[in-house]
Amino acid sequence: MKDGIHPEYQKTVVHCACGHEFETGSTAKEIRVEICSNCHPFFTGKQKLVDSAGRVERFRNKYARVAQNKAAEDSKEKS
Repeated sequence: MKDGIHPEYQKTVVHCACGHEFETGSTAKEIRVEICSNCHPFFTGKQKLVDSAGRVERFRNKYARVAQNKAAEDSKEKS
């Protein structure tokens, strides 16, 4: 291998959005992630919505209107 062309491998701290930090090895000095094994639903068994550009909120708003319309139709049918 040629000398001087490879990046330096070092200890790196990984910071998660949930606040969890752990140490690993990488060529980067610091890594920031949104989801780690401490907060990922697969490992925790808890459901967590990850909102990407407001998609979850748009989905909830869209189907909240559908539920309201259906409830209004059901109340008209009962009358």
